[in-house]
Amino acid sequence: MNVKTRYILIIILTLILTDVSAQNSQVGYFMNLPQSHLMNPAFRPSSSIYVGLPALSGIDLNINNNFVNFSDIFMKDQVSDSIFSFLHTGNNNATINSFLSKIKERNFIEPEVMTQLLGVGFAVGENSYFSLDINERAEGNIVIPGDLFRLALTGNESFVGSTIDLSTLKANMVYYHEIGIGFSRNFTNKLRIGVRGKLFFGVGTFRTDNRSLGITVNDDYSHTLDGDMTFNVSGPLSIYTSNENIVDSIVFDDNSTDAGFFSGTKNKGLGVDIGATYDLTDRITLSAAVTDLGFIRWKSYVTNVSLSSRFTFSGLDMLDVINGTRTMDELGTEMVDSLRNSVNIKNTNSPFTTYLPSAISVGGSYTLNKYMTFGLLSYTRFIGKQVREALTMSANASLSNVLSASLSYTMTNHRFDNLGAGFAVRAGWAQFYIMTDRIPVLWNRIKSDNTDLVLPGNWNTMNLRLGMNLVFGNGVKTKKDKPMVTVQ
Repeated sequence: MNVKTRYILIIILTLILTDVSAQNSQVGYFMNLPQSHLMNPAFRPSSSIYVGLPALSGIDLNINNNFVNFSDIFMKDQVSDSIFSFLHTGNNNATINSFLSKIKERNFIEPEVMTQLLGVGFAVGENSYFSLDINERAEGNIVIPGDLFRLALTGNESFVGSTIDLSTLKANMVYYHEIGIGFSRNFTNKLRIGVRGKLFFGVGTFRTDNRSLGITVNDDYSHTLDGDMTFNVSGPLSIYTSNENIVDSIVFDDNSTDAGFFSGTKNKGLGVDIGATYDLTDRITLSAAVTDLGFIRWKSYVTNVSLSSRFTFSGLDMLDVINGTRTMDELGTEMVDSLRNSVNIKNTNSPFTTYLPSAISVGGSYTLNKYMTFGLLSYTRFIGKQVREALTMSANASLSNVLSASLSYTMTNHRFDNLGAGFAVRAGWAQFYIMTDRIPVLWNRIKSDNTDLVLPGNWNTMNLRLGMNLVFGNGVKTKKDKPMVTVQ
């Protein structure tokens, strides 16, 4: 494998580990896009009718984590232009120590993705607006305690005789279909309210309920695990146990991956988005929304695995892998065998309920003239007991119903250098748009004999959304001094 290929593979792995997520972009909030009602159901575009074509109207990806940047994984040599990974062992583990200095007590990774399969919106009269959306969504929340990284990368020595608390460890993933029907209306000259009811069909999920989990490092460097956890799974797999309640095998059911399984009709759920806008003055508009209040009840292909036991296994030590004395496959096989032969589990098939991460958006915009507005948006997302906060300032331009653009600055994810931009242009019936959050500011160049790559430096989050809509008419009557965008 050549150097360039190796770096590309590491980059792909880094992207997977950092996160792919949807509907967290704040760039499009103040833009004249039909998809803005997904952020606040009170919003309506200037076009009278819009149609989003399957897979073309919206693809939304976001890369995000709270503890590692590209510059922490790929480090630049101070003498030469070469770049090496943090696992490089030629400098007395200085790169590993530098990487661990960035690790937090709770390190989250939240993979999500959304694709709009179909979108339809149309105005009725001057005040009312209806919408229909069909989306594919996959979401997740993974939390890794900092001590787990330290144990894996520095070895057992500093942990001998102590117990590591892993009660914050979790891994939740869900894939589902969403059908949303929205309605918004002006109830006064200043106040507009919108609501969007949603029906969910769950395809598959994996959930952890971590009541307690700890690892004690013994004098002989073995590990004693004491745990009380439940894993709830809805998916085409079966877990078989022996008479002693020890995991015997996990079998994937190939016959279940048919149209009936992927329809998710046996795992139903409900949700709602609620939003409002209020014209405080002729130039200042306030807005607020609560989105993704909802749940899914899982009844199909359900497996519940409860673990409540104390056992000893060979241990987790990545140093042998880093030093090359053991392979990752050997370490993984050894750990899996130890766990499989030691864990006593209880296997049931009881339905369970999962709740969607909900969000609150509070914003305000100031209209400078009919072409330019300035916006301020606070976005707060609740994932169980975890809270994510972002604050975005933006400048937004609009030229009639033809052009909409936005430039934003976001403070989020312990970072203060996140720039974003959005651009939408209408050509006849077609509207093309692209938006991106968290544009990397610093870039590094990797140079070697056969490699010349440019990589983002201090970069731990990015959002990209693009698509095409069919739009007809211009149904919003605006005042002469106000822009032909937003949420009248």
